[in-house]
Amino acid sequence: MRIAILDVLYELKSRKMFEDDFHEGETEQDDSSANKVMVDPGRPEMLTWQRNLSTPEITRSEFTLSFQEMKQMAAVGLRLWRHIQEEAAKGIGPIMNPFAKRAITFSHGVPLGGVGAGSIGRSYKGQFLRWQLFPRICESSPVLANQFSVFVSRPHGENYSSVLGLGSPERLKESTASGIGTWDWNLKGDNSTYHALYPRAWTVYEGEPDPELRIVCRQISPVIPHNYKESSFPVAVFTYTLFNSGDTAADVTLLFTWANSVGGTSEFSGHHYNSKMMMKDGVHGVLLHHKTADGQPPVTFAIAAQETDRVHVSKCPSFVISGNSQGINAKDMWHEVKRHGSFDHLDSAATSNPSEPGSSIGAAIAASLSVPSNATCTVNFSLAWDCPQLNFSKGKTYHRRYSRFYGSHGDAAANIARDAILEHGQWESQIQEWQTPILEDKRLPEWYPVTLFNELYYLNAGGTVWTDGSPPMHDILPNWGRKFSLGRHKSNFTKDGTSSESETAADILDRMSSVLEQVSTPSTSNSAFGPNLLQKEEENIGQFLYLEGMDYHMWNACDVHFYASFALVSLFPKLELSIQRDFAAAVMVHDPTKIRLLYDGKWVPRKVLGAVPHDVGSNDPWFEVNAYNLYNANKWKDLNPKFVLQVYRDIVATGDKNFARVVWPSVYVAMAYMDQFDKDRDGMVENEGFPDQTYETWSASGVSAYSGGLWVAALQAASAIAHEVGDNGCEEYFWLKFQKAKAVYEKLWNGSYFNFDNSGSTRSSSIQADQLAGQWYVRACGLFSIVDENKAKTALEKVYQYNVLKVKDGRRGAVNGILPDGKVDMSSMQSREIWAGVTYGVAASMIHEGLVETAFQTAKGIYEAAWSEKGFGYSFQTPEAWNTIDEYRSLCYMRPLAIWGMQWALSQPIQSKREMKFEVKEESFSKHHAVFSRVASLLKLPEDESRRSILQIIYDYTCRRMWI
Repeated sequence: MRIAILDVLYELKSRKMFEDDFHEGETEQDDSSANKVMVDPGRPEMLTWQRNLSTPEITRSEFTLSFQEMKQMAAVGLRLWRHIQEEAAKGIGPIMNPFAKRAITFSHGVPLGGVGAGSIGRSYKGQFLRWQLFPRICESSPVLANQFSVFVSRPHGENYSSVLGLGSPERLKESTASGIGTWDWNLKGDNSTYHALYPRAWTVYEGEPDPELRIVCRQISPVIPHNYKESSFPVAVFTYTLFNSGDTAADVTLLFTWANSVGGTSEFSGHHYNSKMMMKDGVHGVLLHHKTADGQPPVTFAIAAQETDRVHVSKCPSFVISGNSQGINAKDMWHEVKRHGSFDHLDSAATSNPSEPGSSIGAAIAASLSVPSNATCTVNFSLAWDCPQLNFSKGKTYHRRYSRFYGSHGDAAANIARDAILEHGQWESQIQEWQTPILEDKRLPEWYPVTLFNELYYLNAGGTVWTDGSPPMHDILPNWGRKFSLGRHKSNFTKDGTSSESETAADILDRMSSVLEQVSTPSTSNSAFGPNLLQKEEENIGQFLYLEGMDYHMWNACDVHFYASFALVSLFPKLELSIQRDFAAAVMVHDPTKIRLLYDGKWVPRKVLGAVPHDVGSNDPWFEVNAYNLYNANKWKDLNPKFVLQVYRDIVATGDKNFARVVWPSVYVAMAYMDQFDKDRDGMVENEGFPDQTYETWSASGVSAYSGGLWVAALQAASAIAHEVGDNGCEEYFWLKFQKAKAVYEKLWNGSYFNFDNSGSTRSSSIQADQLAGQWYVRACGLFSIVDENKAKTALEKVYQYNVLKVKDGRRGAVNGILPDGKVDMSSMQSREIWAGVTYGVAASMIHEGLVETAFQTAKGIYEAAWSEKGFGYSFQTPEAWNTIDEYRSLCYMRPLAIWGMQWALSQPIQSKREMKFEVKEESFSKHHAVFSRVASLLKLPEDESRRSILQIIYDYTCRRMWI
C-alpha cells in the first residue's frame, strides 16, 4: 500500500514539475530548440525491458557436440589447439579459443559509452563489468569497488545507508579484508526495478533503503542516429532524481566510487595515481590515471558531479581498496561519508602517490543535498574515459574518432565528463525524438520496439572501434634503422633574447612527433584501407570495426555483417559506406602469403585478387585480411554476392553516386571472380561439398537455395549498380545473366519450398529457414523478385509451419534445417541450431512478402528465448545460436542486429522499379561476354593441388580414432 501511495504522490508531483519546467523552458528557448522533446527525468519510457533487481541469475548450458560431430571435428580441434599455442608464442591472440573459459553472467544491462570508443558494461543489479577498452580484450568480471551508494538521515534520527547494487556474496567475502566488504550492502532489490531501452536505462529504487524516498537513476550514453560527433564519445551520464514523500526533509548523500582499473587484475599492476579536477560550471570530480600494462596505452578516467545551489560536491581523490599503498582505506572512506555526509572533513592532497604493485586504489565523489518534504531534486554524475590511442598486436597504431574533437594527448577525460553533464539533456531529447514514433506505433507488438532498440547494444559492446580515418602509425618511437632529421626549429627567443624552456621542449616534441609519424606510417596502397577511395571533397568519417562475436575475433565478418548491416545503414549510414569502401578496396588486393587451414591442414593464399574477404583482419585490420582460417574463404560462394547486394542496398539508402562510382570496379571484379564456380556454364554457381558459405558445418553441393539465391540476386544488383553509374553495356549484360541464372534457380522448387540443394543427397530436401536470403535482399533494395511471388510466400509459410512451429511451439525462433517429416535436420551442428539473426532475417523477408503477422510470430520466438523474463538470460548478449535442447553457442554476437532488417521492411517506402526494356544484339552481348570472360579467366584460382598425402590421411584418421 505504501508503495502504491508513493507512486501516486510521485505521479502528481512529477507531472506538476514537468509542466512547470516545460512552460518555464518556453520563455527561454530560441527558435533552434523549439522542437526539443521534453524528457521527464524521473520516469522511464512507456515501453522498456524490465527486471526486478532481486531476480535470481540462472546459469545456462553451453552447446555440446554429438558423438558423430566429435569424430568429424577431432582433427580440426587438434589443429586449432596447436594453432593457439603457435599464436601465443608470437604474443598474438587467436581468432577463437574454445579451450579458454571466460566469466559468464546472465544479468547484463545497457552498456556505457558511445560507439567505437571502448565499452564498459553494466548489469541490471548495478555491477560494472565486461570491460572492452582495448581491441579484442574483454574483461568480463565486475570490479566490486565501482558503485553508486546512498546515505539518508532525517531529523528524528532515522538513518539509512546502502550500496545501490547487489554484490555477489562470494565476492564480498573475498573483499572483507580490503574494507569493501564492510560497506553497507543492504539493498534487497525486491521493490526496485531496472528498465532498459538502449542507449538509456533507469533503475527505480522504490523505498530502498529509505521507505519514504524514491530514487531513480537514469543512465544515458550519447548514441544518436546520424550524429557522427557526440556518438563517438567515451562517456555516460547518471542522473539521479530523488522524490521525498515523507513528512520531514531528508539529508541525502549520493556516493560514486571508482577503482583505478581497466578490468581484470589491472588495478594491482601498480604505478597508478589519482588527482582532483574542477571544471567550469560547477563540475567537480577526480581523475584516475591508469598506467596500463601489456603494451596497451594509458587510460584516464574521470568521475564527476555537478554542484548547484542545492547540491554540494566533495571529493576523496584516493582511497586504498587493498594492499599497502598509502592513504585512507575503503572502510574508513565509507565511514567518513556516513559520519559527515561529505568529504569536507577529509584532509587529502590534490594528487595521490602512485599505487604500489599488488595494491589497488580508488576514488570517490559525494553529492550532498537536502530534499524537502514532498519535493523532487536532481543530481547529475558522469563517467568518462580517455584512451585515444588504439594499438593492434601487429604494431600499428590508430586514433579513435573522438580524438578529432578532444585531441589525442590523453588529457581530455575531464572535459568529456564536464561536457556530458552540461549537454546530456540535448542528447536525450534527440534520442527520445528518434525512438518515440516507433514506441508509439500501435501496429507493433509491445515486445518488438523494446527488443529492436536493445539489440543495438552490440554497436557499443561488440568490441567496436571507430578510428579518425587517418592512416596507421607504427609505435611512435625513434626508428633508428631509417634516416631522418628533425629539421630546423622555429625561434622561441623573445625580444630580450630569452627563451621559455617549456616552449622549446614543446617545439622539439611537436617536431619529433611530426617527423616520426611520417617515417612510421606504413603505405596503405596494398590494403583494405577504404579512405583511399574517398574523393577530395568527401568527408572522411573514419573507419569502423566490430567483432563477429566475443568468441570469434574477426573484424567486420562480411557473411555476418550482411545480416547486421541494416542497423548501421539505418542509423549511421556513413559508417556503413565506410565499411563497404574497405571491402571494395580489399577486393582489389592480392596477398599470396600462405596461411594454414584448420580444416585439412593445407596451405593456401591468405587472399586472392577478386575474392571478397571473410573479414578485414584480426591482429592487423585492413592490412592483413582474412584472419579466418577454418576453411578457404577464397572459395566461399556467399561472400562476393553479399558484398554486391550490400553495395546496392547502400546506394539505394543513401543516394550517394560518388560511392557507387568508386566501388563499381570492385563490384565488377567480384562478379567476374565468381564465374569460375559455374562449372557447367549454365549461369549458376555451384557449391562444392564443403562448408563454403556462412553455414560452415552445413555443406551444400551443386546448386543450393542459399548460395544460389544470393548469386541470382547479386546479378540483378550488379545490373542495377551499372545503371546507377551509367555503364549501359554492363547493365544489359548482367541483366541477361540474371535471367539465365534465375531459370536454373527455379528448378529447386519442389511445390512447397526450395530444396536445400540439388545434389540428391539425404539432406537435399531439408527445409532451410534461410532459403530466400537472396529474395529478402532484392525486396529490401526495391529490385525485381528472383522467384515467383506466390512461391516466395508459400516457401515462407512452409518455414513458419515447420522450422518455427514444430520447435517448442514456436517459442524459440526458426531452426535452421528441418526435414519434410517434421524432424529437425541433425546432419550437422548448425542445421540443428536456431540462429537469432537468421530468424530476424526470415521475419524481415516475411514482412516484404506481406506476411506481417507471421513475421512477428516468428521473431517473437527470439524474444521469448533471449529477452523475456521466462527466457534464458541472454539479454544484452544475444548469442549466435541455441539448439533445440536450449544450449547456447557464442554469447554476444553480431548477427542479431538483423532485427533492423525487420524495421527496414516495415518502414521502406514503395519504390518504383526501373523499366527493363533491353534489345540486346548478339554482337553486343558477345563483346561484353568476351571481356567479362577474359577478366574472369585472369582471376581464376589454380587447380587444386594433388590429393592429401598419406601422412595427412593417417593424421586425420588418428584424430578421429581418439574420440572413439
